[in-house]
Amino acid sequence: MRAIQTNLAPAAIGPYSQAIHVGNLVYTSGQIALKPDGEFLNGDIKEQTTQVLTNLQNVLQEAGSSLQKVIKTTIFLANMDDFVAVNTIYAKFFKDHKPARSTVSVKTLPLNALVEIEAISLI
Repeated sequence: MRAIQTNLAPAAIGPYSQAIHVGNLVYTSGQIALKPDGEFLNGDIKEQTTQVLTNLQNVLQEAGSSLQKVIKTTIFLANMDDFVAVNTIYAKFFKDHKPARSTVSVKTLPLNALVEIEAISLI
């Protein structure tokens, strides 16, 4: 088991790792719209989703994986009305690759983020 850490994504804001590599899998922690320097991107849902997926992409790259090797994502939304907007951005990152996915609405996310995404990926 190996903890993954990259400066191209924000450091964890709690006692956890950006991701953990176990065997041929990478389990990422949920990413919110923090820039790599730790500053929160207080933008609209499309801007936040773009930042979240960019962070996720960078964590996976550090682990030796990529978005094209993701087998499952979980999306947490502060407002399910943002589902279509998130799908628009999500489709730009995943293109023809369509991993399994769950999307749930939650009461509140850290820093009042609009979206959080985690992934499980192959190495």
